Amino acid sequence: QLQASGGGLVEAGGSLRLSCSASGTFSNYHMGWFRQAPRKEREFVAAISRGGEVTFYADSVKGRFTCSRYNAMNTMYLQLNNLKPEDTAAYYCAASSTMISRVGRQYPYWGQGTQVTVSS
Repeated sequence: QLQASGGGLVEAGGSLRLSCSASGTFSNYHMGWFRQAPRKEREFVAAISRGGEVTFYADSVKGRFTCSRYNAMNTMYLQLNNLKPEDTAAYYCAASSTMISRVGRQYPYWGQGTQVTVSS
């Protein structure tokens, strides 16, 4: 079971930190962040390997967002810096025991979204 939190309303240029808490053997899972804005398709944001040694990002967030995890606390984080209005979306965390991927359908397990709204 996954639960995302930490969303909110922030001005452009501001920061937020999202958290994704998990039950089970968290260290067995590669994790991903995805987002979906109103009337748009879900898109990949970031992913991190089981041990945290590999991360990759969507080009649109590279250099502004940082994905990390703390396996001892069964938690993944997404630090969002220099936020832009186009980052406004519901952000979802997802887990896969088999592969790290940019593709949402590769993740069998999903949490509920946490809303990020960036005002201009």
